[in-house]
Formats: sequence, structure tokens, C-alpha cells
Amino acid sequence: MQFAVAWPLLALLTLGVIQAGVWVHGRNVAQRAAVVATDIARGSYGSVADARQNAERLAAAGGLTGVTVTIASSGTEVTAVVTADSPLIIDIGLGRVQETASAPRERVTQP
Repeated sequence: MQFAVAWPLLALLTLGVIQAGVWVHGRNVAQRAAVVATDIARGSYGSVADARQNAERLAAAGGLTGVTVTIASSGTEVTAVVTADSPLIIDIGLGRVQETASAPRERVTQP
């Protein structure tokens, strides 16, 4: 009798832990892709096109799908936004992740 109640609850708990781990992994991959895009775009020799390509490649290698990378570059700062779909076992509306990274632009100034 106890197994009739405990077994489905245990299975649901296990599924929830796995789903949470996959979701956190997706957010971490998106964050890392945003940081990579920012690091490349803010450098002296980096370009926005290279930054976008590397971020998309990293996100796809991490298992994300539907990746979009938006990079805004001003004279002093670079901001990258990565939006993607994280693979979930049961999608309850949390599959879309968005992460942002910003950094100052590298530039030469007079002392």
C-alpha cells in the first residue's frame, strides 16, 4: 500500500531534479555565450560578427536551440544578450532562457 503512494512521488521528485539540472545548465551555457560574445566584441581586434558567431557556436554546442545573439556596442561599453531554448523533459514555460553580459570597451587613452 505504501509503495502505491511513495513510488509515483519519488519518480516525480527525481524527474523534477533532473529537469532543474538541465534548466540550470541551459542558463549557464547562455551566460557563458554572452560573456564570450562580450569579450570578443570589446577587444581591439574583435568584431561584432565574430562575437556573434562564436556565441552562437558555443550555445549550440551546449545543447541550446533557437539561439539569437544581440550585441550593442557603444564607444565605451559592449553588451551582449543571448536568448535560446533550453531542452526540457516537460516544458512548463521555462524553456526560454535569456542572459546578458556587459563589459567596458578596450581603448587606448592618453596618460
